[in-house]
Amino acid sequence: MDKHHFLLIALLYVLIFIAGCQQAEYKIVEPNKAETPEVEIYEPEPNKAELPAIVSPKAELPKPEPNEAQNNIEAEQIVIEPNDIKSRSGSASLLGYGTLRRDEHRDEPITAQPEKVEPNEVETASIVSFHDKCADILNSFVDRNGLVDYTLLRRKRLELRKLLNEFDDLDPYEYNSWPKPDKIAFWINAYNIQMLNIIIENYPIQASRFLSLIYGPYSIRHIKGIWTDYKFMVMDEEFTLREIQQRFFHKQFDEPRVFLALTNASPSSPILRNEPYYGHKLEEQLADQTKRFLSSPQGFKIDRKNQIVYLSAIFQPSWYGKEFISKFATDKKFKDQDPATRAVLNFITNYISDWDVSFLEVGNYTVKYIKYDWTINDGSINP
Repeated sequence: MDKHHFLLIALLYVLIFIAGCQQAEYKIVEPNKAETPEVEIYEPEPNKAELPAIVSPKAELPKPEPNEAQNNIEAEQIVIEPNDIKSRSGSASLLGYGTLRRDEHRDEPITAQPEKVEPNEVETASIVSFHDKCADILNSFVDRNGLVDYTLLRRKRLELRKLLNEFDDLDPYEYNSWPKPDKIAFWINAYNIQMLNIIIENYPIQASRFLSLIYGPYSIRHIKGIWTDYKFMVMDEEFTLREIQQRFFHKQFDEPRVFLALTNASPSSPILRNEPYYGHKLEEQLADQTKRFLSSPQGFKIDRKNQIVYLSAIFQPSWYGKEFISKFATDKKFKDQDPATRAVLNFITNYISDWDVSFLEVGNYTVKYIKYDWTINDGSINP
């Protein structure tokens, strides 16, 4: 092939190439019909979750839907069911019920206020419930003056013994958790219920002629060993009435007004209340017992004419008088009296009239003790 033919062929190829390029450049693309370009430029593939939607430049962007949580962003109350509360970061459970609020402009941490429960509320109810076990016997067979219908009570002696078993069945660990006033109330109730039990076991009282001349025919002194020989169980431990007095009332509690709450089942004794003692109102009950006893002629009286102050025999130093020294001892008043009597007189001034107080503090008088009447406090129709 000569040189001229070669150049002609090459020129022809160039013209064909140029014609092809111009045809590709002016190729008409139908509107709204997507075609894959002949040549693609490689770019890193974006995360599929981040690909934006392809929209027309003139298309109106859709308005974003408001956040569902923000729809309720206005302050509202949400009732929270127990153990069914969820926060944004996870779930949380609450002990009790509460109310949640959300701030109008910002999300606050979800908090809840549980129901307020008074401290020891359940425990207090349990203690009161135990004391209440004595209520039926005392309300049914003891009148407001402390007289007991022993005839009817004797017919209910099985119920009385069942009540005493409640004192035996009490768990010592539960008792030890009680506050001091409830422990005091417990032992007063135990003492008085056991005294009733001893009386009905010996009712009607039988007395010899000789002792009847000394004590009278219906005296509880005819019950031999009433304070020392009759045993009963409390919290699986054996006690007598005397042991309760010595261990708890003389030594442990240091509350001398207790001796004005214990019954001796007789007219000279402080009256037997027709209700149990309770820790939560022990102060009120002991104060009432003291006022009632000192307002009676068996507890305290003044003979101004003969310059004599009469006190109940239970205030004697050889009886309960010394128990008042620890709280009511004084060296400034009643200087003519022994320490126990000074303490008793000082104690009494808290519960009598100002006129009587003035006489005790500055009067010249002699202290005498009232003879004790041991006749049974029987309110039966036919004793």
